[in-house]
Amino acid sequence: MPAARDIAKSARKFHFISGLPRAGSTLLAALLNQNPRFRSGMTSPLADIMGVVMAETSSKNDFSFDVSDEQRVAMLRGLVENFYEGQADAGVVFDNSRLWCSRMQLLETLFPEAKVIACVRQLPWVLDSMERLVRRQKVGVSKVFRFDTNTTVYSRVEALTDPRGMVGFAFQATKDAFYGQYSPGHLLLLTYESLARNPSAAMRAVYQFIGEPWFEHDFERISYNADEFDARVGMPGLHTVRPKVEPIERASILPREIFARFANESFWMDPKNNISQVPVV
Repeated sequence: MPAARDIAKSARKFHFISGLPRAGSTLLAALLNQNPRFRSGMTSPLADIMGVVMAETSSKNDFSFDVSDEQRVAMLRGLVENFYEGQADAGVVFDNSRLWCSRMQLLETLFPEAKVIACVRQLPWVLDSMERLVRRQKVGVSKVFRFDTNTTVYSRVEALTDPRGMVGFAFQATKDAFYGQYSPGHLLLLTYESLARNPSAAMRAVYQFIGEPWFEHDFERISYNADEFDARVGMPGLHTVRPKVEPIERASILPREIFARFANESFWMDPKNNISQVPVV
């Protein structure tokens, strides 16, 4: 007979959190973690590790001819399952990475029942939030900008929105998933604005999307931080979550021309763009 751990492992469900930085993914993870059946956290290294395995079993490796697609699928699926082996009490696991939106076909192959929740936010406010973090560090410098001390808000925005930049890649990956016409029902776009203004309704939509029974969350006492990671990348506060979910009204600190440049980039807000009928909350 199979061991109890193997039975629990086979019954475990995997879902994935992706989308834009500074768009509520850490807040979503903190809220999901309140449910004792769930396990979620900040960005994990799992997607990057999988990328290395995929590369090393491709024609990059001279011995890849001896690796079948079935073996690749088994290895990659096993990597996800074994990565969370220590979370034996979690029936539902949410892995968090901005890479997942660019790997929808892979996830559909490995875990056909898995869902991807992409957190989105109006792009000028993503950039505004990043700039606020930078300006807090008056004598520091961040890995996000390759430790370059000679930057301005203009060069920082260019670096962030570059196709390989922290914001630019995530934005394009989210668009790829949104327009990709993958199997219906695999992708949900969760807007930061909805999560901040009406967290109960937003979370109920998430639960309905993943097909799980509702859990009463506490939106006024939230606990989460990743101080060590944030310090390592030179951006303290990057994954800090306020204890209460509420919208914060403020004026942007971005120059007006930068804010205006990205003001109309929220593709998910126009129903005409949603040819795949992706749910947007």
